[in-house]
Amino acid sequence: MGYPKRLLSDDEVIVSEFRPHWSAILKEGALILLAVVLVILIRIYEWWDWLQIAVIVVALLIVARELTRYFTTQHVITNERVIHRTGLISKHGKEIPHEVINDVEFRQGMMERILGSGDLLIESAGTHGQSRYTDIPSPEDVQKLIYEVREKRIEATQGGSGAVESAASQLQTLSELHDAGKLTDAEFEEQKRRLLGNA
Repeated sequence: MGYPKRLLSDDEVIVSEFRPHWSAILKEGALILLAVVLVILIRIYEWWDWLQIAVIVVALLIVARELTRYFTTQHVITNERVIHRTGLISKHGKEIPHEVINDVEFRQGMMERILGSGDLLIESAGTHGQSRYTDIPSPEDVQKLIYEVREKRIEATQGGSGAVESAASQLQTLSELHDAGKLTDAEFEEQKRRLLGNA
């Protein structure tokens, strides 16, 4: 099921949306295989019947929980923000406006490079300065896409008036976040120093 269109603003459009990489549920596949082997051994050696039932129930409960988490996790990139949502009954979501994103870093181990997955670390102005997302498919491509959409968003909001005005607008955004209590004094000073240093 895609991201609900009713949650988008009037001029907001979805650029990309995806679930975690399929490797995120590899361990569930291994658990099912292990449960099948245990059940076969129990039947061959005629161990207690309740043990067979217990193995099946435990495996199903663990697999059902993880599969539910996998299929209800959404990563969405719009022309205005980066969105992460997860949960079926109890939901959790986080949104990062492109204007406050300072840096996007991707990380891949050797096995992740082989499988084509990895992690994204998004650094932004706010009370939670770093957001880490795991099991991202093609994380380098997603990193590039976020940077491209962020640049277009800044150009659109600034009317293409250049880097100086863009920096001034970002500084104003930081000030508003600080005044609203979403940035501490230390976070505000750090983000301001970084912004003025890059301007």
